[in-house]
Amino acid sequence: MASLKEVRNRITSVNSTMQITKAMKMVAAAKLRRAQDRIIQMRPYAKKLNELIAQVSQGTEVGASSPYTQVREVKNVLIVMVTSDRGLCGAFNTNVIKAAVAFINENYPVQLEKGNISVLSLGKKGSEAFARRGIKVDNEFTDIFQRLSFDTAKEAAEKVMAAFAEGTYDEVVLVYNEFKNVATQIIRTEKILPLVSEETEEKTSNTDYIFEPSEEEIILELIPKAIKLSVFKAVLDSNASEHGARMTAMDKATENGGELLKALKIEYNRSRQAAITKEILEIVGGAEALKGA
Repeated sequence: MASLKEVRNRITSVNSTMQITKAMKMVAAAKLRRAQDRIIQMRPYAKKLNELIAQVSQGTEVGASSPYTQVREVKNVLIVMVTSDRGLCGAFNTNVIKAAVAFINENYPVQLEKGNISVLSLGKKGSEAFARRGIKVDNEFTDIFQRLSFDTAKEAAEKVMAAFAEGTYDEVVLVYNEFKNVATQIIRTEKILPLVSEETEEKTSNTDYIFEPSEEEIILELIPKAIKLSVFKAVLDSNASEHGARMTAMDKATENGGELLKALKIEYNRSRQAAITKEILEIVGGAEALKGA
């Protein structure tokens, strides 16, 4: 049985840790509200833009001249993975890293064997994880959450788009956590380059558009915007998901700390009772010895 001093020190340590986890939960909750508002406002715009591109380009070859719609033999692949810069957010980073690894192994085993898989990490945790696996990692944008804005996401998107247009990569896949609610994040893997419109017979539109300027100019202008918006949306989703995951993890840590504190207090009381009993027995034993003398 541990000494009273050791148990007291552990109780003090647990109390201090619980204060930290409570504070981190409150900070995450405050940040989550702002992040949640941003992604909720973004989604309708992103959805409408993609629908507009699909409707306007339906049945035409307008987008074929865009450098971002060119389908090539897949030799080199870039995985754009969004993780957090910090830990203490449960399985948030682990899940997206595992999903990226599984996706690569399932869809690009030949490219992986040849060393033709590269990773652009938006967030430090992803960069660290893939560097340990010996995969080429670009960590230029690992601090993107420190200056979270459309401009910073656009910089990353433009770098990816330029590399694809130059033929450095033949496919670009985006892997991130989509925010659903505080306790739930959904892993998404989306091929963002080449941009290929999904053919949907049910969503055929009979709308007649008047184009100003030309149809080709509009489509070629919208395609880069849609790609940049996809990256920004993934960053916003991941930002909200991270705060939700951290809030949940800190709440669980505080709860576990409370359970541990109860167990330590019981142990402390037992140790104290044992010490008191021992002292009483020593006093009684000493008194009996004096009587005998």
